[in-house]
Order: sequence, then C-alpha cells, then structure tokens
Amino acid sequence: AWHAYEDVPADMVAEESGPGAQNSPYQLRRKSLLQKRTVCPAKANMEGASTSTTDNFGHRAKRPRVSGKCQDLSAPAEQYLQEKLPDEVVLKIFSYLLEQDLCRAACVCKRFSELANDPIIWKRLYMEVFEYTRPMMHPEAGKFFQINPEEYEQPNPWKESFQQLYKGAHVKPGFAEHFYSNPDRYKGRESMLYYDTIEDALGGVQEGHFDGLIFVHSGVYTDEWIYIESPITMVGAAPGKVADKVVIENTRDSTFVFMEGSEDAYVGYMTIRFNPDDKSAQHHNAHHCLEITVNCSPIIDHCIIRCTCTVGSAVCVSGQGAFPTIKHCNISDCENVGLYITDHAQGMYEDNEISNNALAGIWVKNHGNPIIRRNHIHHGRDVGVFTFDHGMGYFDSCNIHRNRIAGFEVKAYANPTVVCCEIHHGQTGGIYVHEKGRGQFIDNKIYANNFAGVWITSNSDPTIRGNAIFNGNQGGVYIFGDGRGLIESNDIYGNALAGIQIRTNSCPIVRHNKIHDGQHGGIYVHEKGQGVIEENEVYSNTLAGVWVTTGSTPVLRRNRIHSGKQVGVYFYDNGHGVLEDNDIYNHMYSGVQIRTGSNPKIRRNKIWGGQNGGILVYNSGLGFIEDNEIFDNAMAGVWIKTDSNPTLRRNKIHDGRDGGICIFNGGRGLLEENDIFRNAQAGVLISTNSHPILRKNRIFDGFAAGIEITNHATATLEANQIFNNRFGGLFLASGVNVTMKDNKIMNNQDAIEKAVSRGQCLYKISSYTSYPMHDFYRCHTCNTTDRNAICVNCIKKCHQGHDVEFIRHDRFFCDCGAGTLSNPCTLAGEPTHDTDTLYDSAPPIESNTLQHN
Repeated sequence: AWHAYEDVPADMVAEESGPGAQNSPYQLRRKSLLQKRTVCPAKANMEGASTSTTDNFGHRAKRPRVSGKCQDLSAPAEQYLQEKLPDEVVLKIFSYLLEQDLCRAACVCKRFSELANDPIIWKRLYMEVFEYTRPMMHPEAGKFFQINPEEYEQPNPWKESFQQLYKGAHVKPGFAEHFYSNPDRYKGRESMLYYDTIEDALGGVQEGHFDGLIFVHSGVYTDEWIYIESPITMVGAAPGKVADKVVIENTRDSTFVFMEGSEDAYVGYMTIRFNPDDKSAQHHNAHHCLEITVNCSPIIDHCIIRCTCTVGSAVCVSGQGAFPTIKHCNISDCENVGLYITDHAQGMYEDNEISNNALAGIWVKNHGNPIIRRNHIHHGRDVGVFTFDHGMGYFDSCNIHRNRIAGFEVKAYANPTVVCCEIHHGQTGGIYVHEKGRGQFIDNKIYANNFAGVWITSNSDPTIRGNAIFNGNQGGVYIFGDGRGLIESNDIYGNALAGIQIRTNSCPIVRHNKIHDGQHGGIYVHEKGQGVIEENEVYSNTLAGVWVTTGSTPVLRRNRIHSGKQVGVYFYDNGHGVLEDNDIYNHMYSGVQIRTGSNPKIRRNKIWGGQNGGILVYNSGLGFIEDNEIFDNAMAGVWIKTDSNPTLRRNKIHDGRDGGICIFNGGRGLLEENDIFRNAQAGVLISTNSHPILRKNRIFDGFAAGIEITNHATATLEANQIFNNRFGGLFLASGVNVTMKDNKIMNNQDAIEKAVSRGQCLYKISSYTSYPMHDFYRCHTCNTTDRNAICVNCIKKCHQGHDVEFIRHDRFFCDCGAGTLSNPCTLAGEPTHDTDTLYDSAPPIESNTLQHN
C-alpha cells in the first residue's frame, strides 16, 4: 500500500532523535500496517467508495479518542510519522500516491484520513485520469452532470466523482501503449482499460472486458464505424467545455447508429458530425449524425450535433419502439433538417438548442409522436417546427422564434399538441395550419410575428385555446380558404390588423376570447366567411369591433362588444349573418351599422352608449332588427337613411339622449310592434323624402313629440298607440301627407299648444336642445337670416309692428327666445346667450310674406 514511498525524496523524511530514530520508514510500514492494523483490501476498483473511507475501504477496530490524535504508539518513528510530521510534508508524500494507496493511507488514523481526503490531491489525480476541470457527477445510470466544486455540499467532490467513474474504460489515442508499457508507474490501475479507437472500446464491451462505461478523451475521431447494439455508456472526457474538445466525425456513413439492443445506452458530452465530401449526393440521403432505429431508447446528452449534408437530417429517429432521450444538445448550423422523427417513433427531447438549420429545426412525420420540452428553436432558415403526414407530438414550454418561415407549421392530417410555448418574431407567421392539418395549441404566447400569429386554411381544423396572441405586425388569427378550428379563451390584443379574420368560406368556432386594443378591427369576416362567434369580449379596438362584409354570414351570439373607437358591429357590402343576444355598448360611433345591401338578422341584443346612435342603417342597407333593447345612445336609437329598408319588430328603444328612431334622406323600413319611450327627442322623426311604414308601435312617455314628419316625407301609420309624450302625439310639417289608419293618439301632454295658448315663447319649453314643431317666422326688420326662426308668440309680442314673414310649420327652436337676435326677447326672461346655430332649423322650403300689425 505504500509502494509510492519508493519515489519519495530523502529530504522529505524528517530526522528524529531518540530511541526510535534508527527505524527506517520501511520498518514503520511493517509495524503499522502488518502488525497493528487490520489490512485494508487493495480494491481493484472504487465502486461504492464514499467520502468516509472507513465505511467502504476497510474496517478498523474502534479506539478511544486522544485529544483528536491517534492513540499512543510503541514505536517512536511510527508515532512521529502519524502525529508530529507536519501536514505539509504528509500532503507532499500523499501527492505521490495513486487513488487506491490514498484510500489505504486513510485507514491508518484520523489524521491520515483527513489529509488523504485533501481535495487538491484528489483533483490532481482526477484530472490526470479524466481531464475534467470540473467534477463530472454520475449518481445513477444514464445521468451525468458537471458541478462547481465550490458550490457542492460534500467537501471532496473530486474523490466522489472519481469513485463514481472509476470502472470506465478510456479511449485515448496513443496513451494505451504508454499505459501498458509502464506497469510500475500505474500500479493499482490494472483494472483500467485504455483503447486507441472507439471501435476497439466497443469491441471490448462485446467481449466482456468491462461493463460498458467508455470515456472518449480529447481529440477528433474520424470515420469510425459506430454501431451501438448494447447498453453502453459513452461520455466525452476533456478539460473546459468538454463537448468542444471531443469530436466524432464521419464523412461516409452515419456517425452514430443505435440499433435494437441499445436500450438504455448513453452518449454524452461530445461533438457529433456528419461531414461528407459530397454535400448533396443522393446516396447520403439515409446518413445522419445520429440514427436511432426501432426498439431502442438511448440517452443523448450535452452533445453538439452538426451536419453539412444538404439532404436528410442531422438526427433521425424512426421506427416503432424508437424512444430516445435527447437533452441539453445543440443541433445547429446544419445544412438540412435538425431533428427528424418519423414512422411511429417517439422519445423525450428536452432542453435542446436547435438553430440556424437550412430546413426545419424539427420535422415530425408519419405518426411520429415525440415529447418535446423546453427546447430553444430559433433563427432557422426555414420553418421552426414542421409536422405533416399524420405527424403528432407534445411540445411543451419551447421558445420558438425568428425563423424565416412560420414558427410552427402543421400540414396534411398532422395533429400535434403545443402547450406553454413562446412563438414569436417569425419572419412570416407564428403558427401555420393548412391542408387538413389539426393540432391543439394551448396556453402559448404568440407575438410579434411579421404575418398573422395563427394562420388556418384549406380545411384545417385546429384547436387554439388559452393563448395570448399579441403585437403582431399583421393580424392575430387568420382563417381562410375553407379553414375551420376552435378559437377559444384566447387573449388577442395589440395586433396591427384584425384580431381575428375569417374569409373565403371558412367556418370556425370563436368563443370566450378577449379581442382588444387592436390597431385595426376586432373580428373581420369577409369574402363569404362564416363561423360561430359567441361569448367573446371585443373592446377598445381602433376600427370596428366586428366587420361583416362581401357575402359573409357569421353567427354572433352572446358577445360583449364595447368601448370601440369606431363602430361596434359593421355590416357592409352585402354582409349578412345573425347578431343575437349580444351586449354592444359605449362606442365612439354607433353600436351597429348596416349599409350597401347588407341584410343581417339582429335579435335580442342590448345596444347602448353609442356616441353616434344605437343602430345606423344607410346606403341601401336592409336587415331584420327584432326584440332588441336599444337605449342611452347619444343620438338616435335607430337611424334609417339613404334608401335603406330594414324591418324593426318588437324592439324597445328608450331613454335615448336624442330621438328614438330617425328616418331621413329617402329612408324606408317597416317598424312594427316596437315600444319607443322616454327618449329626449321625438319618438320617431321622419324627414327628407322618406316613406316608412309604422304599424302597431307604442310611442310614449317621450320628452318631446311622439312622431314628427317633415321635409316632404310621407309615411303609413297603422294601429299605433301614441300617448303621454310631452310636446304632443303626432306632428306634421307643412307639405307632408301621410296615410293613417286605426291609430290611437291619446293623453299626450301637448306642451307646445299649451305654451302657445299661454302666450309663452316656445324656447321656454325647448331650450336649444329640442325642436318643437309649430309655425315659425322670420323678421326682416331685425335682419334675421335663413338660419333663424321665431315662434308665433315672439312675433306677436317681441316683433310687433316689424316686417315679418311666415316660413312654415316645422321643427325649430326660437332664436328670439334664445337671445341670438339683436333685440332681447320679452317673453323668455333672461337669454341663454347661446349662439350655436347647429341646432337651428333647416332653410325654408316655401315662403309666405306676412305683415303683423
């Protein structure tokens, strides 16, 4: 056990006077180890050794503690060596020992045990054998990892790692001859095996020379035939960044081939390259850096994988039962596909870096079904991940970004599951599902892609659920070309174009999403788009919350569409569909607009808070507007104009800050069985050549008139009930003719006629916010303009004896009472000093000159 002392210089042995001085170190050796102690077995290997050497490297009888020193010894030389020789000298002596001798020395006494476990000594031994500059821990089969010794919980990680790795064979070109030619130098390491090539080491495994742990040392190993058919463990061994220093390369065949029988094999911490001379030759199509075939499940760990061939892939996993674990690898800068999984292969692929590959970072095809977690897939020169031809897979927590094409592409019946990934900054789109692709995309972050965050087309039907889709340079989700899909519970916001776009016969289900703060519209359905759009919240978008156009027919149900900077829901250019049971509120423009041939069914919605009205139908718009509640809009609850002809049935139109229904500029429409009440202006205003039909409506409790008809408009009024309106029931301007049948006009407050009969100025009851209909005049003496109107009582009182002209019976407010004329009104009291003529009546249509004396 102390054979290394033969090499200790004489000046390293301190002289001692006294009775024991004549004893040589060799006498000490015999006394201490042969006579007084149980001999520690010189183990051929260090399997099972621990930091406590007495537990695993020999048993010794217990002896009493003597002030932390060894017990008194009979031989003075022995006592000197064990107790008094300085630590520095003992450590210098120990530094000449090999590992087994150190373990034996640790069995001598407590002091030797402490000194023989010195980390510096073990680090030197460790690096001599394994080359690692940080301990490589191997706590169990298939698990290797390097540690920082300063942060390790045990005092001597170098020794612990030495024990764990001790039984391996070593591939170290040129060293085997030196090792076997110097048996005395390496006495105690007879169980270590050294080979010049990897093929020789694999042959040693097959011949049973060792258990299969192979350390491949620094160097470049070229064109070795590495077919693995047994559960070997092959790990790189080098200083610094291990994988950079151990390079295994092939120029003709696949660099590594794992075949049936290689279950539980391990390859780690090395660079694996396939670098053919002819980069594009078709005969390289089946050659790869790593080829993993049927019924094998190796572990590939901390490897750098490079392939310069322009066909095939860097890593190919194929066949039933192929289930590798590939983790912490770098598959980058390849001139083909990075990782290819096909033909029912599976496997675990975790924490890999996959980047800058010429084709897809990952291909999954033909029922391949891997589990891919926490991979970083980026800067690819093609797509990031491509699943096609029934490819599947479970992709979890991957970071996929800055690929030239889509981050994730699904095609031809592929059906992957993608969860908790980040897919961003794609040079085209984020996710592209086409040609009958499927897939589940759940709880991902999809953002900042140049095109749409998600594209769905050509009869594809994925599930897009719980994702955040935001800040895209175009739209959020784009469904076209007969696309389908379930778009559910996503947060879609901040995109440059529509949050969701549906076109060309596509028919998705869109539900429970938040679509908001877009730089464009919320949902855009066009070119015969369809879809069921329900229970979404669409808000704060720059353009319309929902656009429906060009022959599209979606069903929008139970959505909340609110707080938009323009229109809530906009039907135009033959946009159709069903809008039912929605809450549509607080838009800067109207809640709903219908124009240019659009003919939607609008049922049971609540439409309120529009700054430009509730529903606007114009430019030949149509529509069935039924059973809605339309209230608290800043302008009319419903506007119908410019040759539009909708049908309104059973709506409740109330508490508007302007009128209930306003029809003008040739508007028509059938208004039937509506309740129109508590509006600030007329319940129904019909103007400018319009001709609606009003049937069986109840118009009541208005703060102005019930129905007003003006400006050459006509109407058919049948069986309506008009009651309890403040100004009166029905008002017809000069020149208006209507068809009336079975209407009931009753119990109105008739405030206008009462004011006239009391001699009051009509401004007294209207202020400048309403327009009572009555006779109005102009005063030439007071130089009033065509924009001014004066009520009959002010003509009689304030303008008595003036040159006045009767204009017509129509809607107006009195400018005399408003204080906008040169002479103050004597009927209205203090003037309001309001000079805003926006609310003045229209220019006269017919003129009669009268002189009142």
